Amino acid sequence: MLLSLIRNDNSICYFATYKVYMSQSRILALSSSRVGNAGYLENAVPLIKNFLGNHSLNVAFIPFAGVEKDFSEYANMVRQGLKDLPCTISVADHSNANSIVEKSDVIMVGGGNTFKLLHDMYKTGLLEIIREKVNGGTPYIGWSAGSNITGLTIGTTNDMPIIEPESFKALALFPFQINPHYINQKVEGHNGETRDQRLEEFLKVNPDKVIVGLPEGTALRLQNGALTFVGDRAGVLFQTSNEDASIIKREVLVGEDLAFLLNR
Repeated sequence: MLLSLIRNDNSICYFATYKVYMSQSRILALSSSRVGNAGYLENAVPLIKNFLGNHSLNVAFIPFAGVEKDFSEYANMVRQGLKDLPCTISVADHSNANSIVEKSDVIMVGGGNTFKLLHDMYKTGLLEIIREKVNGGTPYIGWSAGSNITGLTIGTTNDMPIIEPESFKALALFPFQINPHYINQKVEGHNGETRDQRLEEFLKVNPDKVIVGLPEGTALRLQNGALTFVGDRAGVLFQTSNEDASIIKREVLVGEDLAFLLNR
């Protein structure tokens, strides 16, 4: 499976296999379900339409990140937000998640609490099923927590650990970390760490990792082997310098191809 492939020491052979997966994978990882005062999924709809095309598709929606609403209520919110898309959205719950996902044309994972999402995905055994389908070409769309789990681990989530998942290891559809809802605002009079400081802490103890920060209104789109940063504002990329172990932060431009990150 993919996780064992990318951890194997025979890196040349296995990275070649990983690149084959990436060439056929289709992933849209959105920072958030809302942007500013816009409606639920309003800004996401054009990106999703462009990503899926005008096809009638069966979508498996995974609501496990939701805490404040029940699964059916959450799914109805998504159906309303995506009402202009020619898709049939089936909600997965703990009893039918595997069969719903296995029969789907598209996998969609909503936002909420990332720890709750990963906990439930381990509980239902969904991680391996989703990984195999996406590696086989099934489109994956996620936002917020649903984007967080596309990375190697959920170690760069912003969420409170309200429940303990079996592991922090996530889908590893991307060989790097994601930080949705990225913002580095410093509130006057507040003495807690900024987002940048928290992400730099992660890199201090995980210097081999890379983090892509997705501000609201942005997304990563993997299609035809190109990993494109899309949206209406720049993102950020954090990594550790090989020369002096310092933390490097740089801007990611709208339209930039980040496919080089897939070869790490």
